[in-house]
Amino acid sequence: MNESGAKRASSAARAADRPTGRRRGDRIVGSSRAIQTVIEQVVAASASELPVQVCGPPGSGKEHAARAIHAWSANARGPLVVFSAAGVPQALLGRELFGCAASTYPSLPEAHQGALQRAAGGTLLIDHAETLSSELLQALSKALEGKRFQREGDASPLSLSARVIAISPEPLSPSPFSDQPHHDVNLPNLAQRSEDVLPLATHFLALHAEASGVEPVGFTSDARAALVAESWAGNVRELSERVEQALRLSAHGAISAEALALSAQPEEVPSFKDAKRAFERRYVMGLLRRCEGNISRAARLAKKDRKDFYDVIRRTGVDPADFR
Repeated sequence: MNESGAKRASSAARAADRPTGRRRGDRIVGSSRAIQTVIEQVVAASASELPVQVCGPPGSGKEHAARAIHAWSANARGPLVVFSAAGVPQALLGRELFGCAASTYPSLPEAHQGALQRAAGGTLLIDHAETLSSELLQALSKALEGKRFQREGDASPLSLSARVIAISPEPLSPSPFSDQPHHDVNLPNLAQRSEDVLPLATHFLALHAEASGVEPVGFTSDARAALVAESWAGNVRELSERVEQALRLSAHGAISAEALALSAQPEEVPSFKDAKRAFERRYVMGLLRRCEGNISRAARLAKKDRKDFYDVIRRTGVDPADFR
């Protein structure tokens, strides 16, 4: 890796580390048995200093649960450092996690303070822990067991006073904590806790409305029916994003199923023509949302000529400007 590439990778890792504090949005919302089990696991983890492994499908709220553990723990006054291992070259992961002494890396000659040291007195959240090599996992486990670690290129050990939470889609093998005692928190799919969809949607509406400086009105009856009927393949993250986008589209009115790009189960079966028109509208809105209103990019994803795709947009009545 050349010098500029190494510096970009280091800067990216730094940008992924976010010292944070207690936030209103750290509350875990829901009353289902599935989420109550998660809350019980989070409460148990927050009451101890043992490391934690948080697992769950993409978008299920793994980082959210980890933030709650920190916010409810004795470490809450210390920093919460979020270190994302994704996108960092394997050759630099040890440096970013443990730090290094000066001149350890010819292309990066300065001494570097790793995430473990930056999280001293608080919590280190390692996101995408599944990307860490077995050697790094073993080194992390050894550091946690001995309560000290060494920077790369430095023979003097440093005290380890950070609580470590590892996040991954599935339980890691080998475990980041070896055979040491630790807590497990397992997040379910949103489809497994459908009774939590409406409370979550209301929660997200309040958060996004506050961030936008508007007064939330609520959801129409068709929107509530559509929210419950949706499968939510993208889990809690998708629900939050849909509500945020719908809030922009709805201005100061109640949020409809159409604004959410959802449709409630109809009492009568629509005609093929109406069903096709509804599908085109949802498809176009989904693409434009993903492409932030960029018609050319949306056309490429749809594998259509830009002019033909623009004709489809006009036929659906969707305004690309609403997604920019």
